[in-house]
Amino acid sequence: MIFTPLEQFSIISWLPLHFGNIYLSYTNSSFYIMLTTMLVFTLFSLTTKNTGYLVPTRWQSVVEMIYEFVVSLVSEQIGKKGEKYFPLIFTTFVFLLFINLIGMIPYSFTATTHFLVTFGLSLSLFIGITIVGFQTHGLHFFSFLLPKGAPLALAPLLVVLELVSYCFRAISLGVRLFANMMAGHTLVKILSGFAWNMLSIGGLLGVAAVIPFVVVFALTGLEIGVAFLQAYVFT
Repeated sequence: MIFTPLEQFSIISWLPLHFGNIYLSYTNSSFYIMLTTMLVFTLFSLTTKNTGYLVPTRWQSVVEMIYEFVVSLVSEQIGKKGEKYFPLIFTTFVFLLFINLIGMIPYSFTATTHFLVTFGLSLSLFIGITIVGFQTHGLHFFSFLLPKGAPLALAPLLVVLELVSYCFRAISLGVRLFANMMAGHTLVKILSGFAWNMLSIGGLLGVAAVIPFVVVFALTGLEIGVAFLQAYVFT
């Protein structure tokens, strides 16, 4: 039984495993990450088997809509040169989308409510993007540190500011995703607990409990929208 709104984010070790000070335990967070991966793989495998159906099923339509959305995202933001990075972008978007949606199921667990998970993803992508930038542009990649037309007298200050801003993106992406998911789940838990307590008391408070219940349902719909939005923003 969950007694506090923040207890839903507790990482529970299901299979303790450690070597000295190195802990490799299998936790509820690990389980839901693996579950998401397997569900996504199964869904896409079944819907795209034999190139799919001419008249798509409901699940095939969902997969096709996600695919078309990411294709348009890549073409608009990167262009034709970014087509070779489509598999990475598509995988990242789908993984985050489904792991956020699975976390909306009652008594499940949302791995993206932990900063270590989101920061690990954002830092990995940040390092990869930086490496690709150097491979593509060479040392000219550093030119973004000094905006075009900026006075040379301000160059030392601008270079430092731009460098800090660029490096901070690895942190900001992870913080944004984890903070939004955690705040939404916490708010839903607080209001649902408040509504349940009012209903348990009965009387006029029991009748008035309809109001927070309605708000909880509305927030749940909003959280589903946030799950899509955060996957899009992170990608």
